[in-house]
Amino acid sequence: MGLLCRTTRLTMELIQQYFPELDEHQLQQLQQLGDLYREWNQKINVISRKDIDAVYDHHILHSLAIARFVEFEPDSEILDLGTGGGLPGIPLAILFPDVRFTLIDGTRKKIMVVQEIINALELTNAKALHQRAEETKHKYDFVICRAVASLDKLVAWSFPLIKKKQKHVVPNGLLTLKGGDLRQEIKELGTGHYVDQEEVFDFFPQTPYFKEKYVVYVQHG
Repeated sequence: MGLLCRTTRLTMELIQQYFPELDEHQLQQLQQLGDLYREWNQKINVISRKDIDAVYDHHILHSLAIARFVEFEPDSEILDLGTGGGLPGIPLAILFPDVRFTLIDGTRKKIMVVQEIINALELTNAKALHQRAEETKHKYDFVICRAVASLDKLVAWSFPLIKKKQKHVVPNGLLTLKGGDLRQEIKELGTGHYVDQEEVFDFFPQTPYFKEKYVVYVQHG
């Protein structure tokens, strides 16, 4: 337990270093988020049990990498597609309290946990829905996700849900966290898609875990 507390403290210090604009309330929410994941994971496996002790650097900090690629504007609407245990949506909702996040997943028990975590954190800018992409009618500025499917599937699911009206420097599109060699996935998208791929390690260089893990952006045409 001592090692776990020390690791958590060090990762929280890194988060403060990378995101110095976080206020005390946001830091408390991020601290509470790790505790909530450990508590819920004993009942329902929302994060790999072998990875739960690394929840801050492997999951929470990883989710925040999207914020190093684009800073969401106030009143933006973001869809977390296939959110699983609420990642990357919940950490980003803490970071951007003036942005509205909708987290969807086709697995009812996971969405139940996600909504319970949202309630416990008193996140008024986030909601969780038991819903699949093809059932979603609303449109969003960005669709975000984490290791849900191949890029061609993600584009097919997300692009119909993206607003045409722009309010960001980065045009509306898909932002996904993926790992490994993505050249074939990008090639299979075909022509007509603008793709940017940024290594997470470049954003968070004190965490070697993030080597060969990427924020992948696909622009909505």
